[in-house]
This record gives sequence, C-alpha cells and structure tokens, in this order.
Amino acid sequence: MFYDSFQAWWWPFVFITLAGVVPTNMWRWIGVVVVGRLDESSEWLVLVRFVASSLVAAVIAQFVFFPSGALAAAPLWLRLGAVAVGFISFLGFGRRIIVGVIVAETVLLSGMSLFAKF
Repeated sequence: MFYDSFQAWWWPFVFITLAGVVPTNMWRWIGVVVVGRLDESSEWLVLVRFVASSLVAAVIAQFVFFPSGALAAAPLWLRLGAVAVGFISFLGFGRRIIVGVIVAETVLLSGMSLFAKF
C-alpha cells in the first residue's frame, strides 16, 4: 500500500492513521506496560528522563540558534531574550511549563512585530 494507491478523498486520512498513528501508539502502549513495573527512582528511568530532557533542550537550541521559516526573521537577541524571559517566568510562577511557554511566545511575537523585517 502506498500513499497514492487510492484516489478517494478519505484515503490520505486512512494512510496517515495507518502509517503514523498506529505505530506511534503501539510503542506508547508498550511503554505504559513496561514502565508500570519499574521503580521511579531507578537508574534506567533517570537515564531516560535525562535523554528526553536533553533532546528537548537540543530542539529548543536548534530553534534559537539555527531557525528556519518566519523565525529566521527575528534577530538572535530577540530569540535569546524570549527564551530567558520565558525561563524566568517558568521559575517565578512555580515551575509551570505553560506559563513559561506563553510568556516566551508573547515576548517573541511582540518583538517580531516591532523589530523584525518580513
């Protein structure tokens, strides 16, 4: 089966479900079953959390230092400032991720509307 196997309007949705959602959810359910038996303070879970946090940090760093698309129009100082203000607000409001994300986005979008050239 290929993406262009059928010409029906519904086929892309079925293809995306079969090719993307099913394999992803399969690994998620396997993770739920396996992790349910592990000790939360075990060295393996500490390693998994470390690797996951490192990957998120690497993606954020890539967005800040090597942006693409519309984000590339924002100057580096604005991107760094948005990250810094978002992190400070994250810490200041009791380590709430949503607060840090919303504040960083607000700073970035406000700065882009004032300083960036589109």
